[in-house]
Amino acid sequence: MNQHDIIIRQEKKEDYRAVEELVRDAFWNVYRPGCFEHYVIHVLRSDPAFVKELDLVMEQDGRLIGQNMFMETVIRADDGRDIPVLTMGPIGILPEKKRRGYGKRLLDDSLRRAAELGYGAVLFEGSIAFYGKSGFDYARRFGIRYHDLPEGADDSFFLCRELIDGYLHGITGVYQTPAGYYVDERDVEEFDRSFPPREKQRLPGQIF
Repeated sequence: MNQHDIIIRQEKKEDYRAVEELVRDAFWNVYRPGCFEHYVIHVLRSDPAFVKELDLVMEQDGRLIGQNMFMETVIRADDGRDIPVLTMGPIGILPEKKRRGYGKRLLDDSLRRAAELGYGAVLFEGSIAFYGKSGFDYARRFGIRYHDLPEGADDSFFLCRELIDGYLHGITGVYQTPAGYYVDERDVEEFDRSFPPREKQRLPGQIF
């Protein structure tokens, strides 16, 4: 990766369709046959919890090759407080650019910007093998539980990174996924019909 041909900037309205196509390419048949993520970002842009300052795209030689976005949410603390935090994603990189350092660069830049805006922590669902390289750890080690997850169930997908050292010190509680992430499959199917047809495949490793 040539560090000098990369620009990371805020998404513009005229980028919307190209970003949705990028996200569709990045997630197609990865977690399920087809994908939901391109519709999710389409919906989240108009959600009150959407952080426009952290709605980011990565360009290489004028071509969009990656994107990331954040939503505000809370930890419902056991002492009754709501602790403001961020959640993240979808974060997508074009398939031909994956495993070449672009995703980590976008992620690290995104987290730096979030910290500069004063946010205290980011919690989301992801792989520790990748996100651990950018300072994430298992959320359980911060005393934070994933909502609706039965006690004793595997929570290794649920990750956290403090952006302010000690922000979650002494806090235990339950993370709340923003409602905007929950979309209806019928709405996804309707939205997807506006894109070129692609084959949905059931592949090993999918989780839905």
